[in-house]
Amino acid sequence: MTNRQWILADAPIERMPTAANFALRESPVPVPGPEQALARTVYISLDPYQWGYKARGLEKPGDVLHARTVAQIEVSNSPEWQSGDFVHCLNGWAEYGLIGEGVPEHAYMKTRRLDPTQGRPSLALGVLGMNGLTAYAGLLVQGRPQPGETVVVSAATGGVGQIVGQLAKIRGCRVVGIVSTPEKMRVAREELGYDAAVSHRGPTLAEDLAAACPDGVDVYFENVGGKLFDATAALFNRNARMTICGLIGERPEGSSAKGKEALLARSAELRAARNVTVHEHFVGDFVDSHFDTFLADVSRWYAEGKIHYREDIRDGFENAPAAYIDMMQGGNLGKTIIRASAEA
Repeated sequence: MTNRQWILADAPIERMPTAANFALRESPVPVPGPEQALARTVYISLDPYQWGYKARGLEKPGDVLHARTVAQIEVSNSPEWQSGDFVHCLNGWAEYGLIGEGVPEHAYMKTRRLDPTQGRPSLALGVLGMNGLTAYAGLLVQGRPQPGETVVVSAATGGVGQIVGQLAKIRGCRVVGIVSTPEKMRVAREELGYDAAVSHRGPTLAEDLAAACPDGVDVYFENVGGKLFDATAALFNRNARMTICGLIGERPEGSSAKGKEALLARSAELRAARNVTVHEHFVGDFVDSHFDTFLADVSRWYAEGKIHYREDIRDGFENAPAAYIDMMQGGNLGKTIIRASAEA
C-alpha cells in the first residue's frame, strides 16, 4: 500500500495558485508505533488561509500541504483511539497519517475524537470546527451585533461567511451578503436567510449595497477586501465594528502582505471620523477561551435547524489541486471539501 501525498512544488510567494504549484508524491503508508494510531483521511478541508501559509514561507517546496482533515482510525496501538473512530486531525493533503504520542500537533488544531451525535463527520471541518469558531468569535465576540443593526458579510456563502450571516440573524440583525453569482445570491436569501444579497461582479456594487443597507452598516465581516471593502466602508455608521478575517481580493501590486495595510490606509480618515473599531481576526486566539462554548451553542443551533450549512464536496484525492484553484477563484458554493476516501 502506498500513501499518496500532494506536496508544494515551488514557493508561490505573491500569486494565486496554479497547477504548477502542486506535485503528487508516493511513499509507504506509515506504521503506528506505541501509543499511536494510523488514520486514513476521509475529508480534506480546503481554505483560503492555507495559501497564506505558502505565501509567507511557512511551507517549503517538498512539504506535504497543510490542511485540517477528518480521518478514520484503521489501526490503533493506543487505548485512546479505537478502530473506526472518526477524528479531527492534521493529516494534510495525504491519504494516511499518524496520530498520538510523538506526532507533532498544531498549537490550536489539536486531534480530537468526533462525537457522532453532533452531526456528520465532515461538519468538523466547517460549521462545527475552525470555520464555525472563526465566524462565532469574529462576529459575536468582536463584532457584538445588536438586535436591529445591519450586518454585512463578504464571501457570504463561503465556509465562514454563511455561518456569520446566520449567527447575525439569530441575534436579530438585518443581514446583507456580498457574493459573486446569481445562484449564490439565491442561496444567501433562500437557504441561509439573508435579508438581501448583492453581487460584486457588476459595475453597480456600491449603489446596490447602499440600496440594501438603507440604515447604513453597523457591523462588517470582511473576507475579501478590494472594492467590496470600499463599497461597505462608505456606509459605516458611527461606532461601527469591522472584523478582518480574510483579504483574498486585496492584493495591491500582487502583494497579499501589503493588502491589510493598503485597505486600512484607504479608509483611515473615514474610520476615524465615524469612530469605527477594526478587529484583526486570528481564530487561534479564541480556541482556549471560546471553543467549548462555541461548540455547545452552534451544535445546538444546528440541531434545532437555526443554522443550515452548505458543503461543496469534491470527490477524489487526485482532484484536490483543481478544487483548490477553483475555490480561490470563487467557483465554490459553500464549504469546499475533498472526499479523499469513503467512510467505513
